[in-house]
This record gives sequence, structure tokens and C-alpha cells, in this order.
Amino acid sequence: MGKLLCNSTTVADAFQPPASPTPLIACRESMSIDAVDLSGLQRSSTWEKVSGLEDRQRRQLMKLQAKGVLWKHPEDKSSSVVFRLSHGGDVDADGNCLFTASKRAMEAGTDGVGLDPRGLRTTTVRRFLEDLGSANEEEKEMVESAIRHMYSPDLKSGWGIHVVQEVKLLARKADRQNLDSAIDELVNLGMQRELAAESIYKERGVSVEDGQSWARYMSISGSPDDEYDIITLQYTEDGLLTVDENRQGHAAAFGDDIAIECLATEFKREIYVVQAHGSDAMVDEDNCVFFLPHRPRGPIAQPPFFLFMKGTGWCGAGADHYEPLIAHPSLVTQEKVGFVL
Repeated sequence: MGKLLCNSTTVADAFQPPASPTPLIACRESMSIDAVDLSGLQRSSTWEKVSGLEDRQRRQLMKLQAKGVLWKHPEDKSSSVVFRLSHGGDVDADGNCLFTASKRAMEAGTDGVGLDPRGLRTTTVRRFLEDLGSANEEEKEMVESAIRHMYSPDLKSGWGIHVVQEVKLLARKADRQNLDSAIDELVNLGMQRELAAESIYKERGVSVEDGQSWARYMSISGSPDDEYDIITLQYTEDGLLTVDENRQGHAAAFGDDIAIECLATEFKREIYVVQAHGSDAMVDEDNCVFFLPHRPRGPIAQPPFFLFMKGTGWCGAGADHYEPLIAHPSLVTQEKVGFVL
């Protein structure tokens, strides 16, 4: 699962000078996508087997697979590749899906990444801390503002967009017994259990609101070896809704836009998140597939890789799930591709 900002370039802009924008919706050729001959695709096409898709999403993804997408190197316009994108299979919805899907998508090429998903998570955090350490104060503030927006939101605002907002806190595993005792003391004094838990975790937990706390948060994979457990406070406009104390310690930090930008930088590759929106997104069928670009903060040394997200709404924000896409180099002519990245 992962959390996306509606503007996926926000975090990258904090680390590098503005560049010419990459379109959110890639431009179409004049030829209608409906004119594609699908007879060449096997009826066992991976998109036919993917669960959780509406018919209109499936149709557009199959047509996109038939025509391919054109990628041009941002610095070397003479270097270009047409890719056919197929689904790379399911991954566990355990909070580590960004890293599991990224590993599978990258390993579909000629070279493996040599890291398991947890290793990719560790690499992502290291890259983030290195880049943040070299950023100036203005850049750091932009990144940390994005972190606060996602994990420590101002509960006085945002209710025109969200019905429920979450606050993430970190509690040391080693402190769990002391935290429980403090909560029990408040309960014995007559305080409601969830209000007591909210009070103690907010007082003694670590808020995810800056670069260092984001690094601690993103390091959590749901393993017994994690230093911290994730505590989630859910609020409605009326106040506290629930406290997820994550007592088994299985919750992992969902990959977000910051993590994707760090992966792109580490491997010197663009990463495209392909969102296929359903009927709840209020877009027509021809425009239900989006490409959200994430560029590395530095040189691009390899072709991009692609991740798939079944969007649950217009912004795709919240608990969406990443799956790998396999990019097959194609001999389709550039004039007939479905999208130009």
C-alpha cells in the first residue's frame, strides 16, 4: 500500500531546480486507441486475470498493452524505447508492496537489484537521509512540510476533502510495557480507554513530522526486529474515531511519493506509477489511465520501470496498493503508440 500526494512532483522539486514539466496525462497520437487490433493478444492476457478491475479499466489497459508507450530519455532525445506493459502479478498487501513491486519490476530487466524488499526499504531511507543532509534550509522545509501534510496533518482543516484523517506516531517496542501501564493508570482514574491511549501516545510517542522521524517511520517493515511500532490515530471532524495500537507490531510503513523519488534517485531510473481509475473517479473511459512520473534527483542511466495502482478516486490518495508492471521492449513504430511519456 502507499500514499500519493496529488502533485507527485512536490517532493522532487524540493531537491532540485525546476525542470520542464512531464505531463500527468501523456499525450495521445491522432489515431484512435479504439482502432487497435487486439487479435494478436492471447486471450490469456495478464490483464484479463487481474482481479479488482472494472471492465472499462481492463479494456484500456489491454489496448495500452497492444499499442505500447513511448519513452524518450529526457537528456538524450535520440534514445527512445517503446514498451508494452503487462501485469507482473500480485504482491502481498502487507505494507511492503512498494518495495516488493519495485524489486519485481526492476528484475524483469536484464539485471537484478540484488536486494530483497526489506533491503530496498533500507536503501530508500539511506538515500533520503543523504539527500536531505545536502539540502539547504528552504529545500528541507519543503520536504518536511510534505511529511507533516501526510502524517501529522492539521486537524483544523482538510475536512472538505477527507472524511477521516490519520495521525501517525511511533512507539519504541521496548517501551510497550511502560506505555501500557501509563494508559491503565488513566483508565483507572475513569478515562475512556481510547482517549487514554491517545493521550499517552501523543505525549510519549514520536510524531512523524520531519526528516528524521520520516526515516524512522519508513524503516518499519512490520518485522519483530523493527525498533518502533506504528500507532495510528484516526479522526473525523467530530474528534477521535479510533486508535490502532498495532499491538502485534505487524504494521509496516506504506511507501509514499518521497520513497518513490528516493528509489528513482538510487537506481538512476525514472519510475512511472500507472493509475487506472474506476467509475468513482468521475472521468470517462478514454481518460481513466494516468502516468504519474517520478524522476531521479540526478542523471538517468537506465530506462524507467513501472508500477501499477488501482486508483480508488480522483487523487488516488490513501491506502492504494502497488503492483509490478513488466515493461517489454517492443518493435511497435513510434507513430502508433498509445501514449508518449
